Amino acid sequence: MNKNLTIVIDGPAGSGKSTISKLLADQLGLAYIDTGAMYRAVALAAHERSVDPTDDRGLEEICRTIRLEFRGARLFMDGRDVSGEIRTPLMDTLSSAVSARPSVRHAMIGLQRRTAEGGGVVMEGRDIGTVVLPDARAKFFLTADPRVRGQRRYRERVQRGESANLSSVVTEIEKRDKNDSERELSPLKPAEDAVIIDTTDLSIPQVVEEIRKKISNI
Repeated sequence: MNKNLTIVIDGPAGSGKSTISKLLADQLGLAYIDTGAMYRAVALAAHERSVDPTDDRGLEEICRTIRLEFRGARLFMDGRDVSGEIRTPLMDTLSSAVSARPSVRHAMIGLQRRTAEGGGVVMEGRDIGTVVLPDARAKFFLTADPRVRGQRRYRERVQRGESANLSSVVTEIEKRDKNDSERELSPLKPAEDAVIIDTTDLSIPQVVEEIRKKISNI
């Protein structure tokens, strides 16, 4: 496999893209970039600075001034590890809101493209194959039944010690799917040349192996 390859993995919440992208990057010795975490960091900064998620001027200032750095799978904002702080139900909601703002998407897309320069990365998100890196040669779109995705997200929250209700989590997943797929700017959808993988009945190793087979000759 070409070590300078850029592998794009898109998909909705709970499709398994984060876990699978991390494992794939580790197995192949590539850098791992979670673009969703970038939007979550902006949402966290907005929350801490009392900036409304519809305040484009305030969000633009945040994007201009914060420093985001990946160290392995950990995300640091202005030198502070925020990997745990951005994984809360509140950040789920706020990140979906701020990611729909033009000022935020413009700033983050530019940063994501600079991060991927030279290749050698596994980059996951919701619009990487369609908007951020449309010329990438290895594109995948993961999906799964909404209830299965809700169960996965529910288990994640319980494992983190958070209180959670399965029915409510599934409803949140479905609402976010609707918001992400219907937004005017960079809607959630597979790229025309992406390989679509339904992870509903597949294990994580099975999905990783399928992706590895697809990229073996690139």
